[in-house]
Amino acid sequence: MPMPAPDFTWLFTPGSTFTYDSGTTGVIQLAEGGELTLPTGRVVACDPFVYLGRGDIEPFTVTVEPGSYRVEVAVARLAKPGEPPSGAPHHRVAAARLVVRDEPTTTWELALQPGQDPAELGEDEFYGYGVDAGTGCFYDAAADGSFPECEGDEGPLWDAFEKSGWSHGPHPITSPDTGHTLVAFSSGWGDGAYPTWIGRNATGEVTCFVTDFFVAPAPTTAEA
Repeated sequence: MPMPAPDFTWLFTPGSTFTYDSGTTGVIQLAEGGELTLPTGRVVACDPFVYLGRGDIEPFTVTVEPGSYRVEVAVARLAKPGEPPSGAPHHRVAAARLVVRDEPTTTWELALQPGQDPAELGEDEFYGYGVDAGTGCFYDAAADGSFPECEGDEGPLWDAFEKSGWSHGPHPITSPDTGHTLVAFSSGWGDGAYPTWIGRNATGEVTCFVTDFFVAPAPTTAEA
């Protein structure tokens, strides 16, 4: 069977804790990313430094009503056993959430792009997006051509991270030319491939999109 969805309610509850087998502990905090405008309701998630503006990342097949929606990230504050308090604690973005409805989520499904079939996945496999620059984001498909190329050290995306001292974010960014928006954030431990999940309420309406960066395990233990 494909990878099952983790407990995102726990993951987005401030104060949730976990412990790796190494003894390192994590405490979840939430960081707000402001409002993301979706003029078409077609959601894209990707590494923006690599893929934004190329036009080769398809939006997810599940759409939402056009509008503005809140983005937040679950940030894990990590500490090794016996480590004294630090003025510069170790933070990692555990997951990022685009909130469509502030309602309980009752079911989860993998967010799919055209041509992806979950029936073709093996045990614990998933569809996700590749990260090669340690960054993820959400934006509307209509915004793909609204930002300068972001592989180099220029443009509003680069500026947002640089001016923050390359903090984990989230960073809301607005195109100066079109007004289109995106929200970017660091991707857990860095490069890799990460799934996005779609939550639905009891009547089947979309409540959120969540990208899991595999930082926080279930609230028991995990290898690190």
